[in-house]
Amino acid sequence: MSVERPVRVAVVYYSATGTVFALAKAAATAAEKAGAEVRLRRVRELAPDEAIASNQGWAENAAATQHVVEASLDDLEWADVILFGAPTRFGLPAAQLKQFIDTAGGLWARGKLVDKVVSSFTSTATAHGGQESTILAINNTFYHWGAIIVPPGYADPVQFQMGNPYGTSHVSNNGEVGPGEVELAAIGFQTTRAVEVAAALKAGRYALETS
Repeated sequence: MSVERPVRVAVVYYSATGTVFALAKAAATAAEKAGAEVRLRRVRELAPDEAIASNQGWAENAAATQHVVEASLDDLEWADVILFGAPTRFGLPAAQLKQFIDTAGGLWARGKLVDKVVSSFTSTATAHGGQESTILAINNTFYHWGAIIVPPGYADPVQFQMGNPYGTSHVSNNGEVGPGEVELAAIGFQTTRAVEVAAALKAGRYALETS
């Protein structure tokens, strides 16, 4: 395929105890394997230090992920594909991710987010903790952006094991259980699918511009 540059992927996430971080890392790896340029980015933590210190898993994950670059609006503008990941809070995405999304008004106003290929993923503490509602809530942002939502659907056999056509999700049992083989395979498929759709769009645009 002859295009000017490879697909650019920004995986932007928030993770308290590390579950969503594990999914985000798997997404970044899958994007790289698909030939994309990748930025793995964490959003800024809003919780006070004393709250983080009071939860061992939270404190350990905060220390372990200090090396991950903090997300910026440049990452959104740079990317052809944006994957957002966040744990559920009362059936909605965590406030940390929402706060970052809320800073993107300037990009939206300038039309810089139109036609981005987008997808989302989540984790909950319990089996019915709001996985679908969280993904749908994140996706509401994309309608306003004029972005192109690419869900995993049931377009791969792993999705019949995963069971969530909206996006990859995981039940962490209050942060005690990390993503297993099925969840990691599912986020890999979801990411690869988004990269492939973005590559097709880029190839089509390139063909039109050079014809």
